[in-house]
Amino acid sequence: MSKRFPRVGRRAALRGAAVGVVALGLLLWWLLPLGEKPPNGTIVFSTGTPRGVYQEYGERLRTEMGKDMPGLTVKLLHSAGSQENVERVASGQADFTIAAADAVAAYGLRQGKGAGRLRGVARLYDDYVQLIVAPGSDISDVADLRHKRVAIGLPDSGVRLIAERVLRAAGIDPRKDITPFGDGIATGPARLREGKIDAFFWSGGLPTKGLAALAQKGAFRFVPINDDLVARLHGQGEWARYYRSTKIPESAYPNVQRGADVPTIAVSNVLMTRTDVDPRLTEWVTRTVIKSRDGIGAHVHSAQLVDLRTAIYTGPLPLQEGARRYYRSVKP
Repeated sequence: MSKRFPRVGRRAALRGAAVGVVALGLLLWWLLPLGEKPPNGTIVFSTGTPRGVYQEYGERLRTEMGKDMPGLTVKLLHSAGSQENVERVASGQADFTIAAADAVAAYGLRQGKGAGRLRGVARLYDDYVQLIVAPGSDISDVADLRHKRVAIGLPDSGVRLIAERVLRAAGIDPRKDITPFGDGIATGPARLREGKIDAFFWSGGLPTKGLAALAQKGAFRFVPINDDLVARLHGQGEWARYYRSTKIPESAYPNVQRGADVPTIAVSNVLMTRTDVDPRLTEWVTRTVIKSRDGIGAHVHSAQLVDLRTAIYTGPLPLQEGARRYYRSVKP
């Protein structure tokens, strides 16, 4: 026998519907970003070199910000990398950027113009220093770079900053003991393949598309940067505390690494802005960075490492007020 349910009166039905509408409204208020109208206007985001992780991440983050803030126009600027990015934000040429923590610290230590206005938004992912040579090269250690043709990154890039420091830690003067070239990830792989350089430095997330095609052909190998060299690096200055010993996991470029991890150095990347950028805008940007992790991470592997629990650690920069508001709003 089927069970008969009691009839619901019109008044009770209306009352129930009203309660449902209120509940739905509260749910939407919680789910929708900040429960207010999105910011609009135009901002400038300084990224990096073509074929680098900064550039790809910036392009995909712009797409995600467009979904959350459809009235916001985000202009992307190519850059040499971290050093130029820091200076652009400090000087007001850009509103947001990504930079490695060592470059941020160096700018602050030399009291660059506007350094005191710089603020953190989120810690993103780590850059790995990658020293790359041809498969048959006789270079097996950083010290072997003496008298070689070495690409040390573009001027004003984070690559050049860390490459010169690594060379000095190995007892090599980058201006006298090597023939330096200003190639980055956009041109370094091709010049190595053509035999025009003996080695090149790169510092970026794993894997980097600029190396992926070369790796598929097994057309390079990594030179390890061992713990003893990292220890000497740590004795060079205050900024060196942002470097840590790590390993490039064998899964990064399996055709090249063939099951072996590679000792190297890592440094964290920070999404940054200034004190005078609207805190409400920064709050929305921070939310987008965190909520888009999986979407961006499906294309930019490094972005999978963005984590709400570690994003607040933006040293050497304090958090911008808008970012602080966001992290407080989601604190358990």
